[in-house]
Amino acid sequence: MDRLDLGGLLVVCHDWGGPTGLGMVLARPDRVAALAIMSTWAWRSPSATFHRRISPWRVMHAPLVGPYVLGRHGGMPGRGIHLSVVDRDRYGREGRAAYEAVVPDPDDRRLTWLWPRAIPIGEPTDTTGAYFEWLEAGVRPLRRPTTLIWGREDDVFAMDPFLHTWQQWWPHAEGPHLVTGRHFLQEDSGAEIGATLAEFAGRVLPPVRADGSLR
Repeated sequence: MDRLDLGGLLVVCHDWGGPTGLGMVLARPDRVAALAIMSTWAWRSPSATFHRRISPWRVMHAPLVGPYVLGRHGGMPGRGIHLSVVDRDRYGREGRAAYEAVVPDPDDRRLTWLWPRAIPIGEPTDTTGAYFEWLEAGVRPLRRPTTLIWGREDDVFAMDPFLHTWQQWWPHAEGPHLVTGRHFLQEDSGAEIGATLAEFAGRVLPPVRADGSLR
């Protein structure tokens, strides 16, 4: 972003794109014009019931089990995303191969069982508590044009408490735009989400000159 000297950006945050993308927003606020929040979070608490469950979530990322199920057998993205969409037949025909092509062998998949361990669940073993406390302190007072998009069937970041927390923090935010979708809502409602983002961007982003610079 710095190298390309990008500005006037609409940052779209989904899943881990919330903690990472919003961290970038705090580091480079002058480059960001607007935000779109989709089934994500930016705080230590409340945590997701899904992530606190021993089975299947915490077992899947345990030593021995994680490398076997997620590493050797590609449980994520394969089976994991399959279970996180509504239209699983279409995902199998049109989407699954693209996700699996990014992580074709067990070494490439290491992150799929290591990174989820960094999701805070209110335990003394949380490794990212300090980061999420810093993130919440910076994100909560942000006042950028924002749109909220959520999957009706999302059982990972359920609307209560996650969407409702965003609405409490950011009462200025548009929406929520509720679409068909479990956690990977873009797989079920990609065209609808794209149209919502395009319309939002057209209204709130600064105009761009022919040479690509901001007016």
